[in-house]
Amino acid sequence: MTRHFDHYASRTPAPGTVAAWLVLGIAPTERVPWWAAQWLADGHDGPALRELAGLNGRDPYAVRDVLPAALAEAGVELPMPLVAAASEAFALLAELHLSGQASARWVAQQVEHIASRTDYDHEVLTLPLGHLYELADEWEWDDGWGRTEEELQAEVRERCIEQTQAT
Repeated sequence: MTRHFDHYASRTPAPGTVAAWLVLGIAPTERVPWWAAQWLADGHDGPALRELAGLNGRDPYAVRDVLPAALAEAGVELPMPLVAAASEAFALLAELHLSGQASARWVAQQVEHIASRTDYDHEVLTLPLGHLYELADEWEWDDGWGRTEEELQAEVRERCIEQTQAT
């Protein structure tokens, strides 16, 4: 499965997005030092942020140790409630889909991954995109049972629009 941050090959996610990924346990530690360097270039500063930017990313423990302090220096408050982290991650998924950068099926797969990382938290599942948590499975059924591809895509698009309006 393609991971959500693979869509960031050419852009740097906001510190708040990376904080959400950290809370969800899906932050790509190998990429975080590069993003920290970009945040420094964008005007954020602090000793932890500079230290994080200087790491090579091969040691996930070192990145995770410094990341919370670096995020605080970038203006992100931690700890972030689980539902807030999921909402932030879902907002990004909705943005990627509605801008044509991510397929509906991929979004459904990412929602399922995030839902499982939250242990199917009720508050997470009640978010607009949270309602899609079982939709990825429907794409796997090719025996004619269930909704059509077009219906599944329409459901994802509708939930993405709701998610962007909710945040």
